[in-house]
Amino acid sequence: MRNPSGVLRAWLNDRPLVPDTALAVALAGVAVLLLRAVPPREGTQEGLVAALTVAWCLSLVLRRRAPFSMLLTTCLAGIALATLGVGGLPLWPAVLLLVYTVAAHRGLALSLCALVWSLVCHFVTTVPGGTLGDWGVHLPVTVLTVTMWLTGRSVRLRRAYLEELRDRARRTERAREADTRAARAEERSRIARELHDVVAHHVSVMTVQASAARRVLATNPEGAREALSAIEEMGRTAMAEMRNIVGVLRTDASPAERNPQPGVAEIPALVDQMREAGLRAQLWVEGTPGTLPPGVDLAAYRLVQEALTNSLRHAGPTARAWVTVRHEHGQLAVEVEDDGRGLDGDAAPGEGSGHGLVGIRERVALYGGILRIGPRPEGGFEVNARFPLKDV
Repeated sequence: MRNPSGVLRAWLNDRPLVPDTALAVALAGVAVLLLRAVPPREGTQEGLVAALTVAWCLSLVLRRRAPFSMLLTTCLAGIALATLGVGGLPLWPAVLLLVYTVAAHRGLALSLCALVWSLVCHFVTTVPGGTLGDWGVHLPVTVLTVTMWLTGRSVRLRRAYLEELRDRARRTERAREADTRAARAEERSRIARELHDVVAHHVSVMTVQASAARRVLATNPEGAREALSAIEEMGRTAMAEMRNIVGVLRTDASPAERNPQPGVAEIPALVDQMREAGLRAQLWVEGTPGTLPPGVDLAAYRLVQEALTNSLRHAGPTARAWVTVRHEHGQLAVEVEDDGRGLDGDAAPGEGSGHGLVGIRERVALYGGILRIGPRPEGGFEVNARFPLKDV
């Protein structure tokens, strides 16, 4: 339930003429009472003076549009009343309100001019009545005028402070939205790399298996049947992984984020897959396996997957590959080597230098690792990465 006072305040802020009109009517009533307390001298038309005073007070409805100009003319009207023997007292409440308005809605220099002008005009209005040297009259008026000016300045400063807070909150919200968009873009980029790794690996294996099945279809139907079964199984695995990864793009609470990602422990199964696809691959695991950070664990697996896939595609049918995983103190070393033709052996122009190797570089750099990719001195190709383990 909303606060009634807050609703009323918001309604009045949207319609400033309503409170200004009520205030102008109240000041006109006060001015009439002061005119009765201090009647003009003989010969002055009281009705005309009262009508002009009330009309001037009612014009304060527009005080927010030109407060300084209205203050100048109101003070001059007070001086004119003083020459008629009334003094500036009937219009002085209006002057105080205008001093407050200028201080609350205009800059410091203009508000200081308004304060000085109102005090000077007050002293001038006391000349016809002979009270110029009466500080019993000047001191209360001066204190009250300065108080209204200080109140207006404090309101202006508070309003500026609140506006700065609101602006800062808006900037913070925009920055938070920008960070959220950047995080989403980074996550989608990660998903794209994962998708590339999955597709490249499985499609390459399926292509090799299909080629082998075609070659032995006439002479070795049983071997062709096994190759086709391997293709079927590989296709199902690829589709399952792709569904898990692409699911992140469809919902914020995808089960893919909760499914376990492959890691170093799954590298032996990966090497077996590559052997079935026709790559003579061997695996060595050195050191005592420990608990790896999830990101490093996944990055090491994807690195081996991409490197073996490139070996299968480009090293040649007689090539051998070696995978070495070393669990050292403070770091994880992963090496994948082959003795084949390398990426340029039978690759088309530009092939082998695309998103796969770029993804490997990004993964290793993300975790502060060191990566070497290139030909071996004795022939073939190697991918050598070292991941620092700060928490080990």
